Amino acid sequence: MKLTNKHNRGFSLVEGLVSAAIFVLLALAIYGTVANILHGITSYREKLVTSTLADQYMEIVRNMPYSQIGSVSGNPHGNLPDLSSATDTIVNGTVYKIYYVVNYMDDPADGTILAGTDPAPNDYKQVKMYILNTLTGKTSSFLTNISPKNLEGLDSGGALYIKVFDSVGQPIPYATVHITNSTTSINLTRITDANGHWIEVAVPNSNNSYHTVVTKSGYSTDQTYPITTQNPNPTKPDSTVSNGEVTMVSFSVDKVSSLTLRTLNQYCNPISGVGMEVRGSKLIGTPPDIFKFDNLYTSNSDGEIPLQNIEWDNYTPALTGSDYTIRGSSPIQQINILPNTDQNFTFILGPKTNNNLLVIVKDSITNNPIEGADIELSSNSKSFDEHKLTGGSIWNQDSWAGGDNQANWIDQTKYFTGANVSTSEIPEALRLISYDEGITYASPGYVISSTFDTGTASSTFTNIDWQPTSQNPTTTVKFQIATNNDNATWNFVGPDETSNTFYTVSGTTINSSAARYVRYKILLETSDTAVTPVITGVNINYVSGCFTPGQVIFTSLQTADDYQVKVTKSGYLDQTISNLTVVQNNPNLQILLNH
Repeated sequence: MKLTNKHNRGFSLVEGLVSAAIFVLLALAIYGTVANILHGITSYREKLVTSTLADQYMEIVRNMPYSQIGSVSGNPHGNLPDLSSATDTIVNGTVYKIYYVVNYMDDPADGTILAGTDPAPNDYKQVKMYILNTLTGKTSSFLTNISPKNLEGLDSGGALYIKVFDSVGQPIPYATVHITNSTTSINLTRITDANGHWIEVAVPNSNNSYHTVVTKSGYSTDQTYPITTQNPNPTKPDSTVSNGEVTMVSFSVDKVSSLTLRTLNQYCNPISGVGMEVRGSKLIGTPPDIFKFDNLYTSNSDGEIPLQNIEWDNYTPALTGSDYTIRGSSPIQQINILPNTDQNFTFILGPKTNNNLLVIVKDSITNNPIEGADIELSSNSKSFDEHKLTGGSIWNQDSWAGGDNQANWIDQTKYFTGANVSTSEIPEALRLISYDEGITYASPGYVISSTFDTGTASSTFTNIDWQPTSQNPTTTVKFQIATNNDNATWNFVGPDETSNTFYTVSGTTINSSAARYVRYKILLETSDTAVTPVITGVNINYVSGCFTPGQVIFTSLQTADDYQVKVTKSGYLDQTISNLTVVQNNPNLQILLNH
């Protein structure tokens, strides 16, 4: 009798299918969750931008003389832009169009013109402001009423109506409101109610003299500003109060945040003594532009600049000295600070060079940096053509026609050594050699590349790919990689870091320790001597120094106006920018890729 052990049978086909199905469901659920989170972050940032713009541009209306509130082509007539003359403002590279619609309103409190009980129906003005995002086509609207109506029971003076809300327009209760006026000797401290409001009545008549500061523990500060020589056109001027009128002023505050700026070299070591100017995007005067936050700092011995208790805003840091060049940053160079957050920002700095081009590649929908995009920068007039990868670099060789006997990679068409290979046939490629005009090919053959110098011992090699990716089934293409820091010790290994294995699938991840120098070895074989494998290009991707997401930099370029940048990435549409001028202190080039 034959005995079997049921416990050693393994998984059945049904069990395997069920396990696979469960895995797919879990993967889809995780993907959906991540997509929802990214969408939520994008939506929140868009609300933050529109709220900030609404606060800034609606405040201009609230502080205008009542008689001047109206649109260019509307009724009532005034100087506010309408749709045909919309004001353009740029935030994070996106153009927003801002325009107004102003209407007279008939308040039923004193009768209406329809009922024949109000012979003067223009009781107050309703101002509706629109903010159009030209990138998404989405329009947001904001509404306010402005009235010159006399206050009942008030013999003289006017009223100052304070409204306080947060970064997304929600009321801030129990905020402290400090109102001063040197011309009337007023010095008041008040607390907003549960709706974030406070109204101060019987306020003496005074022009642009009421200075108001709103504070709350753990929150940012907002205020009005006096008209001075240094700030002749404040965006929120000290308030005017007129007899019998209500002056409404709104303030936006929210929980403060912290930001730590880090200055590192290309080897991720801290750099002290780096001068930095950090500027927010909020204006307190224009024109000329006067920024609410604009300060100078110097990195400490740990290569850090800690900023505490700062308000939500878009911050842009910039170097103030001439010793370094920005090679990249993490995250991308403008910093979006949300309320009640603790964020870090890292600068990767290198020695000062001129005629640089920092290319930043982002997804056009999410605005997130794209990793692994191939950036080709070329110039016909300068005979320049170089490839790099965002978040890393690329070493590419697509010709071996120059022959062997080159130790270091100087001539891009040569290699170190090889045997049984042909490199100069047309069309140009790397093949096995044939001594009878393609009837019979010698096998095996090999090529060892020249030494490529990445420039730093901290370089890590990420993956290798070659073209074409598929070969005749009777042929074989295999690769090994050797790295070192002495440019002398060459041990070629495969994926398991031994000499017994090879990279046989294009795009495979490279397993190797960080090193400065690298070579590759190609082994070409065929089992049918009438057929040869063909290689037209080899790419080795590597990260040299600190990681800079979605960014590459080309340094020490020659001045020219015919540079071309071509960006390719699987899953995205290719994009080419031609006739690019590279000059000293060239600005960063930001490229948005579409799916």
